[in-house]
Amino acid sequence: MQEKMKQMHEAMAYLRKKYPTQTQAFSQFYQKTEGTPALSKREKELINVGLAVATQCEWCIGSHVRSAVRAGATRDEIVEAGFMAVIMHGGPALMYMTPLVQALDLYLPEDSDDSP
Repeated sequence: MQEKMKQMHEAMAYLRKKYPTQTQAFSQFYQKTEGTPALSKREKELINVGLAVATQCEWCIGSHVRSAVRAGATRDEIVEAGFMAVIMHGGPALMYMTPLVQALDLYLPEDSDDSP
């Protein structure tokens, strides 16, 4: 999982440098969407975790598990969000619980007290 996160950071740095207009536009959209008050940051990140599993994006899974942990989500909440994707997407999504667990182990070790 650490390698996936490194790849993501390297790709984003390249895109920000070479394609600043496009990356800034996406970043602004992301910030505006994340900034709305109806759902908490934790709730939004749990949704993002489920969507990342459903879309089978390992880079997204790592990124959103990290953000969910930072927003105060527990291991059980994150795993449950992943299983919601499995309900909607089936067996292929179940296989993407593997990078979810890897990301959890990286950002919220099982022997921790579930605090970010």
